[in-house]
Amino acid sequence: MTSRLLLVRHGETEWHAENRYAGVTDVALTPRGLAQGAGLGAWAARRCVDAVASSPLSRARLTAAPAAAALHLAVDVREGLREVDFGWGEGRTVEEMAEEDPEAVRRFRENADSGAFPGSEPVAAAAARATAALRDLALRHQGGTVLVVAHNTLLRIALCDLLGLPLGRYRHVFPRLDNGAVTEIEIRGTGTALRSLNVPTAPAPPAPASGPAPAGDWPP
Repeated sequence: MTSRLLLVRHGETEWHAENRYAGVTDVALTPRGLAQGAGLGAWAARRCVDAVASSPLSRARLTAAPAAAALHLAVDVREGLREVDFGWGEGRTVEEMAEEDPEAVRRFRENADSGAFPGSEPVAAAAARATAALRDLALRHQGGTVLVVAHNTLLRIALCDLLGLPLGRYRHVFPRLDNGAVTEIEIRGTGTALRSLNVPTAPAPPAPASGPAPAGDWPP
């Protein structure tokens, strides 16, 4: 039996303006991020969603909360959906890291698995726990639809794992998941199909006065 998973990256956080790597650090949502969560809630209320799951980090739980409230559901918090620990890169920008160790940044850009930041969670380990959490949700809600709110890097790694793509290329295959946008997959047994990618749920809230995120590198 096929289960649908609607994968959503949490709303914008306070580190977005500087494009800092937010992994296990519990960074707060901006007003725009909270508005993205509200927009997701309004969108979910018009769909047939059977369950809502979330990473334990507050930026994901707060994004998921309006959808759960609109659907009269509790949020199923899953430790396996926590964002990747970026180790040496945690809380830093690419420019800051490149000033200290440009070769480390080059290796990461080339292959995020073999060139992972020092002290970071191995990509394969992140893939294993994320995929296990998603497959368990699909199994528990066979024939149903689950809204899953998690993180940019973790979800891209999980997509590569589920679709049989090289884990170290997740940044190249899926350059970005937008805040509050929905990526739909279907899981049937051991097979996974990608139905849609990065579909917005509402018109984007106005960008902050400081302007868009800096160019020069793909988001974490």
